[in-house]
Amino acid sequence: MAGSQWELPPELCCRPLAFVALTGLDVVYNAVHRAIWDAFCVNRRVDRVPISFKVLPGDHEYPKCRTKRTSYEWYIPKGILKTGWMNKHLNLVPALVVLFYELDWDDPQWKEKQSECATKVEIVRTSLQGRNTKVAVVLIQKKTPLPPGEDLVASERAAALCNSCDLSGKSLFVLPHTDHLVGYIIRLENAFYEHAQTYYYTEIRRVKSHKEFLNKTTHQLLFVRHQFKIAFFSELKQDTQNALKYYRTAYSLVHELRAHETNMLEIKTLAGFINYKICRLCFQHNTPLDAIAQFRKHIDLCKKKIGSAELGFEHAAWMSKQFQSFGELFDEAIKLGLTAIQTQNPGFYYQQAACYSQERKQLALQLCQGGATYPSSDPLDTQSIDPPDAEKEKLGILALQIKERDVPHSEVIIALLSNAVAQFKKYKCPRMKSHLMVLMGEEYYHAKDYTKALKLLDYVMCDYRTERWWALLTAILTTALRCAYLMASVKDYIIYCMELLGRASTLKEEQKSRIDKNLIRVLKNEVPDPEPDCDPSSVSAAALLWNDRVALAGSSEFNIEVQDYIPFIQCKARFLCPSFHVDQPIQLQVFLQADCPHSVSVNKLAVSLSNQEYNQWCVMASSGQDSMILLPGKTQCFNFSFVAKTEDVGKKIEVSVMLGCDTGRCVFLSWRGAGGDAASTHEALQASRCSRRWGRSAELCKELEWDSLSMQHSTMIISRVPRISVQLSHHPPALSNEIYCINLTVQSEEEGVAKDMMLTAGLKPGQDANLGHSTHVTLEGSKVCEDTDPALLPDIPLGDLTAGGKLETCVYLRCVSTGPRVFLFHVAYSIDTTVEGRHVVCKCHKDEIVTIETVDPFEVSAKFMSIKFEPVERLAVDVPFLLMTDIVSSSPWPLLLASSSLHLLNVTSSPPHPESQLQGVVLQTGESASECVSLLCPPLTSTSSSMATGQKTSSADAPLVQTTVTLPHVILESVPLYIHADVPSFGRVRESLPVCYHIQNRTTLVQEVEMAVEPSDAFMFSGLKQPQGRPLDAASIAAA
Repeated sequence: MAGSQWELPPELCCRPLAFVALTGLDVVYNAVHRAIWDAFCVNRRVDRVPISFKVLPGDHEYPKCRTKRTSYEWYIPKGILKTGWMNKHLNLVPALVVLFYELDWDDPQWKEKQSECATKVEIVRTSLQGRNTKVAVVLIQKKTPLPPGEDLVASERAAALCNSCDLSGKSLFVLPHTDHLVGYIIRLENAFYEHAQTYYYTEIRRVKSHKEFLNKTTHQLLFVRHQFKIAFFSELKQDTQNALKYYRTAYSLVHELRAHETNMLEIKTLAGFINYKICRLCFQHNTPLDAIAQFRKHIDLCKKKIGSAELGFEHAAWMSKQFQSFGELFDEAIKLGLTAIQTQNPGFYYQQAACYSQERKQLALQLCQGGATYPSSDPLDTQSIDPPDAEKEKLGILALQIKERDVPHSEVIIALLSNAVAQFKKYKCPRMKSHLMVLMGEEYYHAKDYTKALKLLDYVMCDYRTERWWALLTAILTTALRCAYLMASVKDYIIYCMELLGRASTLKEEQKSRIDKNLIRVLKNEVPDPEPDCDPSSVSAAALLWNDRVALAGSSEFNIEVQDYIPFIQCKARFLCPSFHVDQPIQLQVFLQADCPHSVSVNKLAVSLSNQEYNQWCVMASSGQDSMILLPGKTQCFNFSFVAKTEDVGKKIEVSVMLGCDTGRCVFLSWRGAGGDAASTHEALQASRCSRRWGRSAELCKELEWDSLSMQHSTMIISRVPRISVQLSHHPPALSNEIYCINLTVQSEEEGVAKDMMLTAGLKPGQDANLGHSTHVTLEGSKVCEDTDPALLPDIPLGDLTAGGKLETCVYLRCVSTGPRVFLFHVAYSIDTTVEGRHVVCKCHKDEIVTIETVDPFEVSAKFMSIKFEPVERLAVDVPFLLMTDIVSSSPWPLLLASSSLHLLNVTSSPPHPESQLQGVVLQTGESASECVSLLCPPLTSTSSSMATGQKTSSADAPLVQTTVTLPHVILESVPLYIHADVPSFGRVRESLPVCYHIQNRTTLVQEVEMAVEPSDAFMFSGLKQPQGRPLDAASIAAA
């Protein structure tokens, strides 16, 4: 039976809308009418009333209404629900017919047009005879009407028109064709909606009135029919709550019907319709759990109502459609905002629909006879409620079975599985998605679309290899091998044969032997035997394709990347060490093991390295007719050795392995990295766990344990080990701003001459940038390092060094700032050597790193004192004072102060150029030396107080290094009067002691001066005790 038989009718799946017919509109030739129709239908927003409009001619023939029954006593219904009933009330029988008529209130031909309008209304009523459909009239007018009550002419004429047309006042409307047309149309719609509501309410009451004439003995079908009609009218009325209630009642009544083979399909069909309505309304009411519960109840009640056993495929098709429809409803609800979860999403229902479609396919293959022909007279064209004729029933069943044979079952199944895969992908269920993709691939295989089947299966096999589902992988590989055979895809056929022969396959030995023989035939460019359980017609076509492949000689080489597969040969490669010196031969091992039941012959083993120049040393090929034989389960080791190039020092070398056979078709198996396949990682993990659990007992085995073999896919080429010793001789710490000498000694332990020896010395890179600016390195010890000298001296040539020779040099450092520093001494050279008979020039180097602490050699402190050696904080202008400097040695060695000098700014000394008081002084650790200088600050004209600055310089041992120290600042003050006394250095008792006091005026004004000498018991005075004077500007007086 055709698949469309089970599609739900569109009138069931759509949202029921009130049907309103519009007549009197010429939407083709009349622009005004067209604008009115567009306002009704074009770009309807969601908030507008739910109405379905249709333009019909004025004399349209509506479905005739049958005579109403007054009794159901002798009435026997032919079925539960008439097939066209829903479509009739959705699209054929309107709830309201609206007549549009162009008529203004002041029309000069009012009487004639009033009669014409009444005639048209009567025609509509006649065509609706027996229906409760409402009729309304809309007058299309050019002018905007006045408010109600103001236009008396309009009121009179409207009443007259209603009388002539037999209309109530609520059924007459005016539509002005103005700029606000859409607004008037929306108001009209609302009025039409109220009329439609009234019509459907009347219809519901009419159907309910029939209940008193029914009895459950003979009218079971009518009880279901009436409940369904009431529910459907409630939906048209947009009363979804009552609609749901009546649909539930109808559903309960359906399952109370007496079921037998002749009416089983009808009961299930209507039950499916009602279930669809209930689930749709539950989703619409945002109660998804009620919808799911209803659907489960529906399936539980109907899954055993199979009907005729000869038409069992019909039941499977119906069940499939139920699940598919619910899945679509579920998906639609999700798009409208419902939230689904992993364990409850539409994918499960699409999957179950696909399962029932597969069951339908199997039943069709069992029940539908292959050689039968369709009956000459179609038995499906006649329907009757009379008891069935046995002969006609057989013909009808035969016709249904023949039609079922033409159904594209695989297409139906694939479409459902595709929907399910999309849902499971959306809700992140990868294993369900993979499982369904396998089913899709198998359906494509049954549909003989082998390309798509192979593509799907190959995609899914990656997951099953990674997760180690060996039984599932074997089943999928078997199907993929059939597809590859039937397509004559040589490369795919070889790959799947190799996997089915490998350790991941769960096939029996005899099956592996058959596949092994077929693989050998393909490698010998022969046609393989057909795979079992293949379609005979497809096998014949495949044989022709294989013959064509054998005849072609151009496609005889295949390079197979086996990293993503699990082939029947395992490979592991490893370098013996993670790194090799350039003067050592690089050793590489390749391990091979065959997992197939029979031995494997290999003609060539090649290792590809990241530097292609080494590949020539890592090839093993069979000689003559002999080939390398890999025994089942035995591990064979192949060793390779080669010499690295000096330009590869500091680089990694990576490995990949290629295995090939040159006879017939040439197949190369390539392993990226160091071998391994899709299952190797997990197997290595298991092996490491076992080794930890059982200790080292595996070491007692003489044979190699495959799982215990580790892979080393790369090795590093490092420089040759230098055979020289580098010694640094120095005496820390270094003194800031002083020259620090490091003596470098290089002793050769080489057997030959170390050529082109170069030295790089200085501050090690990567430290604080400020250290680079405050560190200077030079090779000349006779002079002080300049600020332009670098922090690192690169590539200093030292010449050649003979075997056992010794070389010395000195490096001088000057560190301007204190703190630790790391210095690098890098000695590089080249030497000739021989590795496995090959001459190699090796570049060697040795680094010595030393950390040196830098400290200050001495500390300098300065202080200002009066001429009486009293500390002062402020100095007076033109008043002599003393500068006292103290130098404290913090050096671990004696310091020689060669000389010292004072550089003065705006300050004079007495004498003008004093000699150094520290010349030739040697200070031990912790000792200090002091120097005292008499200074005088000259007067400043611009300000009375200022800051005085100066610098002090000292020198150290050879080579002499000059160190400049900044003296402290001091505040200057201007003194208006300066007094000093001339007193003899000593006096004698009872002899006069002349004392002269000098008073100096240092201002620009004349000052009055009064002096008083206080008496003392130790002295007798002569002269004025209270002299008075008036010193002039910049003058002085003296009193004795």
